Amino acid sequence: MSEMEVLKERSQMDPQYQWDLTPMYQDDAAWEAEFATLEEEIQALSAFAGTLKDAVSIGAYLDTSTEFVRKLSNLYCYASLRRSEDTRAEAGQSMYARVTAKYAQALAAMSFAEPEILSLPEETLQAIVNDAQLADHKFTLENLLRQKPHTLSAAEEKLLATLGEALGAPAEIADNLQDADMVFDAVQDGSGNTVELTGSNYIMLQMSSDRTLRKNAFESYYKGYRQHINTFAAAYAGAVKGATAEASLRHYESSRAMSMAGENIPVEVYDNLIATVRKHMPAMYRYVALRKKILGVDELHYYDVYAPLVGKIKTRYTYEQAQQMVLDAVAPLGEDYGRLVRQAFADRWVDVYPNKGKSGGAYSSGTYDSNPYILTNFTGTLDSVSTIAHEMGHSMHTWHSNHHQPPQYADYTLFVAEVASTVNENLLIEQLLQKEQNLQMRLYLLNQYLENFKGTVYRQAMFAEFERDAHAMAERGEALSPAALNALYKRLVEDYFGPDLVMDDEVQYEWARIPHFYRPFYVYKYATGYSTAVALSEGILKEGAPAVQRYKEFLSMGGSAYPLDELRHAGVDLATPAPIDAALTKFERILDDAEATLAKL
Repeated sequence: MSEMEVLKERSQMDPQYQWDLTPMYQDDAAWEAEFATLEEEIQALSAFAGTLKDAVSIGAYLDTSTEFVRKLSNLYCYASLRRSEDTRAEAGQSMYARVTAKYAQALAAMSFAEPEILSLPEETLQAIVNDAQLADHKFTLENLLRQKPHTLSAAEEKLLATLGEALGAPAEIADNLQDADMVFDAVQDGSGNTVELTGSNYIMLQMSSDRTLRKNAFESYYKGYRQHINTFAAAYAGAVKGATAEASLRHYESSRAMSMAGENIPVEVYDNLIATVRKHMPAMYRYVALRKKILGVDELHYYDVYAPLVGKIKTRYTYEQAQQMVLDAVAPLGEDYGRLVRQAFADRWVDVYPNKGKSGGAYSSGTYDSNPYILTNFTGTLDSVSTIAHEMGHSMHTWHSNHHQPPQYADYTLFVAEVASTVNENLLIEQLLQKEQNLQMRLYLLNQYLENFKGTVYRQAMFAEFERDAHAMAERGEALSPAALNALYKRLVEDYFGPDLVMDDEVQYEWARIPHFYRPFYVYKYATGYSTAVALSEGILKEGAPAVQRYKEFLSMGGSAYPLDELRHAGVDLATPAPIDAALTKFERILDDAEATLAKL
């Protein structure tokens, strides 16, 4: 799809490039039939209240709730996927709204269980955890015991669960505003042609070699956010206040500590990330200076930070070429891994191209019983190819977990969720660099590699600082006004990009468009995940079979252990700054290569 193409309605698109959801539900009617059974099952779960006294009753409850959550996840996932196809369509919106409400109802109905179990005497609890009848749930119960100091009474937990849908409203408001309601003014390129601007194609336009187009798109895009900044600030403040209020109720020292405690991650991991990235800030400034030099501009603006460094190379790939590139990249992971990727392409796990109303960006989503589906908005760029490799990594992680763990342990935690995806990205870029001899194309690829580091380590660490500081402001009683949020974000961009970047007025509004901010404390995991992926991909390429074996064992662990322990099994210890330090040292080596390549041109 070129920059000039106008988005089509979904019904006008070729179905072979759309995901096939029929293995989940034959049609919406089948979904409705299963959805209708939820109420009776929720009531059955509620009937366990007051009975959880011993290993037998607790085991029965855990088995029943596991199967219920399995069904609910199928319903929720299907509705979410259908909604993403066209966020304007009533069918998907209705299913998603109803299953979200039912999800909140189910959480409220099950909220009695954890406090009821934890109210048992300590001696009884320890005996239950070690009872052979509960061997299949031992880690679940050990993890539950760990969180006992922060678990409220049954009545309080039910109240909080009942409020779950309301507390999620800020994120839904921000999503709907961005995906369904916001319309941007069309812009002109350097030749005077009119170009449509959407949330889906904005980053692609920012990667154009046409500086006039980049500038106009940048200004039009953030004009839209400036016009809605009060709504975004209110939504974000609502998300932050909800998190800080819950943290206080649960006796955590901060919303950040609460968020990280769920995965048993100490806050030092977060702080190590930011401190280590800041130590390597001179390398980022070198990259910004290199970008300014290659582009040959007197001033480097924010609309220049995605521009291709090798402007006259406009490589475009078909989706079929992208498939083969991904298969070539993952070849070091073995035939079985490659066979699964081929199956994903052949069985239409991927929804490929953008269409009107389709959710922007990309993601992988699936359940224990479904294919791990992939949404992309493929535009033919190298970045689009990398996105497919990235999301395929997620889907392969999901597949391995689902096929090696029981349903209660199949879901891996968010902390490790970005590892497999970025291993695939790194394998792709390393494979391309290994083959490329043309200096112009090599510089193009090195730029892509540097952009991956910039976007996934430096930029996500900047986002992590924004979240940490914004939540701290709220916990100190300070107002999260548009002015305060804009000022915080602007200061961080200045810190992270350095003196060679001109601070355009529009930059301060960028925070409003980052969807993860409305669901707190996720972004730092991109940076820790990428740093882990650097270590793992280096090991796979240099060590071979033993590293591949450890990696596949990690992919198969699901949620059966704490994430830091799973990563240690794979050979990476994020309790220390070492992986972050090593990743950014590699960034410096790639930067050296880019500077040397430029000198040869």
